[in-house]
Amino acid sequence: MRTLVTATGERIDATVDEVRARMAGREGGFWLDIEGPDADDYRLLLDELHFHPLTVEDVQLQNQRPKLDEFAGYKFAVLFTATLDGDEVALREHHLYLTPHCLISLHQEPAPVLDDVRQRIADTPDVTRGELGFLEYLVVNALVECLFPTLDALDERIDAVEDRVLLRATPDALSRITRLKHEVAELRRVLGAQRDVFQRLLNHSLERRGGQELTLYWRDVYENLIRQYEQVDSLRDLLTGAMDVYMSTESNRLNTTMKQLTVITTVFLPLTFITGFFGMNFSWMVEHIGGFWPFAAGTAVMVVAVVAQLAVFRRWGWI
Repeated sequence: MRTLVTATGERIDATVDEVRARMAGREGGFWLDIEGPDADDYRLLLDELHFHPLTVEDVQLQNQRPKLDEFAGYKFAVLFTATLDGDEVALREHHLYLTPHCLISLHQEPAPVLDDVRQRIADTPDVTRGELGFLEYLVVNALVECLFPTLDALDERIDAVEDRVLLRATPDALSRITRLKHEVAELRRVLGAQRDVFQRLLNHSLERRGGQELTLYWRDVYENLIRQYEQVDSLRDLLTGAMDVYMSTESNRLNTTMKQLTVITTVFLPLTFITGFFGMNFSWMVEHIGGFWPFAAGTAVMVVAVVAQLAVFRRWGWI
């Protein structure tokens, strides 16, 4: 699907021939968004727009890293957005061609954030100021800002995991912490590279019409990206803390269990000694230990020993 938006706010569902005609006539100042590119789109990029085959191969194969490559007459950028599906971060790859006459964006999956940009331009055409530079800013800024809801959702999930660990540390909680830590590490890797890309995009903005004013807008996007990177760092620290809380909780629970077992063993120790000692079948003991009173005395000694131990353990805070 191809959607063409001009810097003046005009929007059309363009065919390959219409795009070819606009490029042939050097009608600049438009944004062409291609969702799910097919063979016709790849031929358009190669044969009509004369983009480098390596960039088209990147679009086809995906699985790139954020980057900004410079070619004769245009720049090729790879940017990422992210959505949260349960505890899994799904990265979405976007490819951008920045030329003097147009902006071309390509992505395999639907991109609601770009639909919102097109609707914003349709509602308020003045937002682009009739310049391609501001149109590029709107698209890239939308791709960056859509990461904030994902990071906020991740933060909420990590808080929920921490609360669960504090209530009861289970192997499932540990598995979830490990999974979230892996997802956050992957997101941090992408955002780190994307931050470096925006340093170069700041230099690119100086070449556009709009000058220093446009650079201020790009700098705002760069600052948002720095905030996202710092937020991901904070999420990683929270997960490390949750892991430490889990290990401490497990250690405390093990200590409590061992203390309980020690108390039980200690209580039975004098009972075992008394019954073992007087249970020896020596003839002298058998002849002299008889009747009710020796039995009552032995039982009383065992009861007193148990009660005394329990009182001492309670005073020491063991039970």
